[in-house]
Amino acid sequence: MQRGAPVLAEPARAFDLSTERAAAEQTVERLFSSMERIGQVHPFAKGMGIAAPQIGIGRAAAVVQPPGPGAATIVLLNPRITDRSGDEDEQYEGCLSFFDVRGMVPRPLRITVETTTLEGQLVTTTYERGLARLVHHEIDHLDGLLYTTRMRTGVAPIHVEGYRQTGRAWDYEQ
Repeated sequence: MQRGAPVLAEPARAFDLSTERAAAEQTVERLFSSMERIGQVHPFAKGMGIAAPQIGIGRAAAVVQPPGPGAATIVLLNPRITDRSGDEDEQYEGCLSFFDVRGMVPRPLRITVETTTLEGQLVTTTYERGLARLVHHEIDHLDGLLYTTRMRTGVAPIHVEGYRQTGRAWDYEQ
């Protein structure tokens, strides 16, 4: 789905995993399949993610593939950010829902996220730096937000050809 599609602007509906486990599994399967197809066409050096609304499903599911070989894919079902650091940075982000631009987005350097497993168990995980950015971006999709809403006032996205850092890791101060 591309920007302007109504499903991208609406909060996604949570799964009741006691009765909708099969629907959640099917959604996650479709997300993995979409991610695999996209990854065959374009390498994502900084990792990538995709949320159910981006494939036309208004449900609270997303998957995130961290950068690096062999990194385990993160499945987010009914995710909710429960804590975030006051420290943040600004880095360029892209989005599959408007692939032709990149934008400078401020995000917290650390977030704590509560998700639900397919078995209905709550799991809390803390993500930092680039992984926090990837996960936060996908949770925004589930809240009906695109990264452009997080950009500072007066800052516009730049066309991908003007973006000079393609393929480089995000830069974090140590």
